[in-house]
Amino acid sequence: MSPTLTTSSEANGNVSSATARAAASAAASAETAGPQPVTMAKALNTAMLDAMRAEDSVLVFGEDVGMLGGVFRITDGLMKTFGEQRCFDTPLAESGIVGMAVGMAINGMRPVLEMQFDAFAYPAFEQIVSHVAKMHNRTKGRVRLPMVIRVPYAGGIGGVEHHCDSSESYYAHTAGLKVYTPATVADAYRMLREAIDSDDPVMFMEPKKLYWSRDLVDLQALRDEYEGKTGAATEGRAAVARSGTDATLIAYGPSVPTALAAAAAAAEEGRSLEVIDIRTIVPFDDETVAASVRKTGRAVVIAEAHGFASVSSEIVARVQERCFHHLAAPIRRVTGFDVPYPAPKLEHYYLPGVDRILDAVDDLQWEG
Repeated sequence: MSPTLTTSSEANGNVSSATARAAASAAASAETAGPQPVTMAKALNTAMLDAMRAEDSVLVFGEDVGMLGGVFRITDGLMKTFGEQRCFDTPLAESGIVGMAVGMAINGMRPVLEMQFDAFAYPAFEQIVSHVAKMHNRTKGRVRLPMVIRVPYAGGIGGVEHHCDSSESYYAHTAGLKVYTPATVADAYRMLREAIDSDDPVMFMEPKKLYWSRDLVDLQALRDEYEGKTGAATEGRAAVARSGTDATLIAYGPSVPTALAAAAAAAEEGRSLEVIDIRTIVPFDDETVAASVRKTGRAVVIAEAHGFASVSSEIVARVQERCFHHLAAPIRRVTGFDVPYPAPKLEHYYLPGVDRILDAVDDLQWEG
């Protein structure tokens, strides 16, 4: 079931900014007060709606994001609410989409792009690495690129080749880019609002398999918290998703729910595992991660991406450098295997699961 927007506007083409803001405000006020079951898809959709309502310079575009509302319906209703000048479909040309966004951002707009699927972004990789990431540095700080590239990524949906890549390492390795990946419904809203408001380019990695996950969330309270700037910023701050004392599970994006499930299973066996949700890969929160590992003395890093030369490799290195004298055992990793993403019927063997995580925890050189 895709998220829907109730608006007072029935425009099919251009809509004035005043009318768009009124329609979005009406949609917001129509939401039921208090915590309700909300999907991550709805939270992301609401974040874009609110950002477009708050700032006329925010535009949303990409392949099929307008009339269709995106492959995953994350942009559902935005074209109807704000008109085709602010939410529109593009040709199937990712390099052109990003290149156009660079020009828009240079000229004062805040484009939010959708790459449709993770591997579909590769044709735009040269634009991202050579121009998006470098423009601020190349111009000695005179030009900023406030743009967000939304990338539905990772597996768990039974997708075929080119639809389930975990491409975060490419972007994390590229200096000049921020890399965000939410794991909860509330963070999806907060982090996308922060990304859109950032004056630096953000690769916003959205876990596809979590789009239809549900949490009890008060969207109006989240909106009030963000717009009143009363909540703590998520950028560069990891979250302690579950407290524990025996070992630390470090995860991000699609692997966080799996880590939490493993911690719950371990608790039934009498073992207390702490779970750290990285949230923003770049910038990285060394302080929170290191504090947890120093407390527990053991760590397992979990990620769907390949283990070799990966974000998980970097996390292991950073933890080892900062926590060496506190470690009771070598840091373990549970990742996707170093092979191309498998066929749908085989993906459950490839993806990190509870059993693989618990096996890694058992290997952490426990005494007695």
